[in-house]
Amino acid sequence: MARKTKEDAELTRQRIITAAREVFAKRGVSHTTMEHIASHAQVTRGAVYWHFANKIELFHAMRDQAMLPFIERINAAVLDEQSEDPLLMIEQLFCNTIQTLNEDASTRQTYEIMMAKCEYVDEFNNVLQELLINCRIFIEKTQLLYEKAKQKGQINPNIDPAVLAMDTHLFFSGVLHMWVKDNTNLGYREQTIDLIKQHIKLRRKSQTE
Repeated sequence: MARKTKEDAELTRQRIITAAREVFAKRGVSHTTMEHIASHAQVTRGAVYWHFANKIELFHAMRDQAMLPFIERINAAVLDEQSEDPLLMIEQLFCNTIQTLNEDASTRQTYEIMMAKCEYVDEFNNVLQELLINCRIFIEKTQLLYEKAKQKGQINPNIDPAVLAMDTHLFFSGVLHMWVKDNTNLGYREQTIDLIKQHIKLRRKSQTE
């Protein structure tokens, strides 16, 4: 019986997160209340507050569901000592993210909320700072992959891996924003994979150098 209760609680929690994502996408984060979410999830407001103290906690839970797979992939790439092509690993990380956005509606919706449906002001200013800290962590991990590429002679030895990592982060952040905003088929989404591949290709040391 206790196990069933625990499973029911988890199902309710997931239902609330799904409802929050859908309401955030429709109304925007700042115009969404816990009451809106409870109504959409078809649960009581007390049930929402039992699982989440406030809207920020709900936002975090929604964000984590979308971001954790990417974090796991980049951690695995950094720890992989068998790969002979660190640059290809970077390329695949970003291409896989775009593929996930293309195929998974919930992840796509979460990215749209984070990039276009949330005002990072007032209590959400701290959320913005957390996102920036996460960006810094991603840059550091990408730098580790560029350092591996440098050790294998894949990039120009005179170029600092830290600079390449920052450049790649800024490039991919821009690509993501354009991908998310291109919901009227202006062609940005169609070009994204090719742009990522070209970005990495430009970093490869020429065989004639």
